[in-house]
Amino acid sequence: MCPALLGACIYIEEAKNLYGETYRENISMVNQKTLAPEIGFTHDDFAALLDKYDYHFSPGDIVAGTVFSIEPRGALIDIGAKTAAYIPIQEMSINRVDAPEEVLQSNETREFFILTDENEDGQLTLSIRRIEYMRAWERVRQLQAEDATVRSGVFATNRGGALVRIEGLRGFIPGSHISTRKPKEDLVGEELPLKFLEVDEERNRLVLSHRRALVERKMNRLEVGEVVIGTVRGIKPYGAFIDIGGVSGLLHISEISHDHIDTPHSVFNVNDEVKVMIIDLDAERGRISLSTKQLEPEPGDMIKNRDLVYDKAEEMAAKYREQLRAKQQGEPPVMEVAEMEVAEAVAEEIPPAIEQEDIPPALEE
Repeated sequence: MCPALLGACIYIEEAKNLYGETYRENISMVNQKTLAPEIGFTHDDFAALLDKYDYHFSPGDIVAGTVFSIEPRGALIDIGAKTAAYIPIQEMSINRVDAPEEVLQSNETREFFILTDENEDGQLTLSIRRIEYMRAWERVRQLQAEDATVRSGVFATNRGGALVRIEGLRGFIPGSHISTRKPKEDLVGEELPLKFLEVDEERNRLVLSHRRALVERKMNRLEVGEVVIGTVRGIKPYGAFIDIGGVSGLLHISEISHDHIDTPHSVFNVNDEVKVMIIDLDAERGRISLSTKQLEPEPGDMIKNRDLVYDKAEEMAAKYREQLRAKQQGEPPVMEVAEMEVAEAVAEEIPPAIEQEDIPPALEE
């Protein structure tokens, strides 16, 4: 039964209850002039009954509704209003929908979000997409709070990185956070482990990191003070990026040698195999810091006699670990001014991982 007809039946029953036998005796009379004076049931009374059963709905409300008519590009929904509400196909899901029957069935009852106020015909516009959107953000915030690793397939790439879907939301992986030797375009269809970098519902941004997920997995098998063999994959003015078992670590220029170095290019070439020691594991930021300076038997050996450094690497690393344990048993070391200056310089030199204009919105318009 449509909402308007149902409401009319309710109003008639109310009138019967109010006026009893007088109403029943006179309802058969067709002359309203005779009916009105005898039972006192005026147009104002009827309007009052209409107001009594008129439920007010506002945009933002979540209400129960029943599907009673499915159309090619939408559906009519009974939510108890005077006029059936309407849900267009684009508001039926957070994902793409080609036909309303993919989401809705006749006589199905479920929750709907009131998207807009009544139009000139008194009809409300509804949305399921908005409910899924709110619940998706709630879920990804929970996953971020748990520091969870999620898996998702790449469905597209753009100039800045790759696109995935998390809980129906569109997520963005910056190119600098993709740890693979494949071209970005070849990642489409591949499932990647991911960690959350940014979850911002207000700005409609969901940014993830493949690199951090791999680093975290690798970190579970790595230790500070451990010597590892890696390959130089990139050289920047501030240091060299070393691939160690599929993840990238930074050998900062200040950690190459005790002697001054003008540029890492003077020591390394891309694809050089190197022995380095892990000096820091930052799981939260997905960074591995490396050093060859700490492996030098004598200051400057990385420049003068690199083979000697590699031969003595395990011996020097053992001494480093002993020093580290001694510091841990005493007062925690305070970062010296020089070290603080190096850290600030690194922060200034390393370009931002994410170009703001490259991040697509999490909810597609």
